[in-house]
Amino acid sequence: MPLTASDVDRFEAARPRLEAIAYRLLGSAAEAEDVVQETFLRWQAADVERIEVPEAWLTKVLTNLCLNQLTSARARRETYVGQWLPEPLLGGDPMLGPADTVEQRESVSYAVLTLMERLSPNERAVYVLREAFDYAHREIAEILDITEAGSQQIYHRAKKHVADGRARARIDEAAARRIVEEFLAAATSGQVEPLVRLLTADAVAVGDGGGKVPARAKVVEGAMAVARFLRGLFKPGTAKRAAAGGTADVYLWAANGEPAVVAVVDGRVVGVMCLEITAEGVAAVRNQVNPDKLERATAQWAAVDHGEPLFSVF
Repeated sequence: MPLTASDVDRFEAARPRLEAIAYRLLGSAAEAEDVVQETFLRWQAADVERIEVPEAWLTKVLTNLCLNQLTSARARRETYVGQWLPEPLLGGDPMLGPADTVEQRESVSYAVLTLMERLSPNERAVYVLREAFDYAHREIAEILDITEAGSQQIYHRAKKHVADGRARARIDEAAARRIVEEFLAAATSGQVEPLVRLLTADAVAVGDGGGKVPARAKVVEGAMAVARFLRGLFKPGTAKRAAAGGTADVYLWAANGEPAVVAVVDGRVVGVMCLEITAEGVAAVRNQVNPDKLERATAQWAAVDHGEPLFSVF
C-alpha cells in the first residue's frame, strides 16, 4: 500500500533523530544519509498501519542497517590509505543532534567518535543509544534482539573503554577557546617551545588525507615531535599552496561541539583541525583534510556568516 502524506510526514519528523543516530554510529555524514534513505525505503515497503510504535520500528531498522555498515566498514578501513578519522561536522549542523546534556555533547565530540572506533558494532550501538539518546536498556534490548541484562553489560563495557581513552579532566568551553587561540599563535610563531608548553607530554597528531591529499601516514607521538610537525604544517610553502589550491584563510570555529581550526580556500573547506583539550593541555590534534569528508562542511560553511579569518597561510 502506498504511503499516505501522513506516513511521509511521520518519517520526515523522525529524520533528524535518525540522521543523528546514524552519524554517531558511522562517523560519516554521507553514510548516515544513505542509511536513513534506506530506512525510508523499508518504511515505504512496510505495512505501516500494522506498526504500533513507528519510532521504535524506525530506530530498529536504522540501527541494524548501521551495524551491517559498520561490519563492512571495518574491512574497508583495513585498505584505507593512511589514518582514518571521522567526518567532522561544523557548528550548527543539525546532524549533530541533541546537545542538552554533557553526555549528549560528549558522544558527538571528535575525540569520542574516534575512540568509538575501538568498540565492537554492538558496543557502539548500545553506547550511542543509551548515552546520546537516553534509550532505556529494555528498548535497546528490543532494538538489538538481546536481553536487557546483556544491554546493561555491553553498555558498561563500552563506557569503560571510552572513559579509559579519556582519562584526563575536561575544561569548560571558554577556557578551551583561549587555549586554541594560544595554540594558533604558537603554531604560527615559527618556534617549537611555545607549542611544547601547550601540549601534553604524550600528545599525538593524526591526519586523514584518504590518499587524496598529502597527510602523514603514521601518528606523530610526543610533545616535541608534534610541535615540530605543527610548526612545519603552518609554515608557508609553494608546494602546500599548490596542494591546497591556493592561499588558505584560517578561522577559529566549532566542530562536533568543540573549538576547532577551519582552513578555507575560495569558499571550500580544505581542512578541519579538531583539538582534544584537557586540563593538562592539548592531548591530540586530529586534522581532517580528505576532500571527500569535507563536502558537507563546505556546504555548511557557505550557509553561515563566518566573518573575517584570523590569518592566511600557505
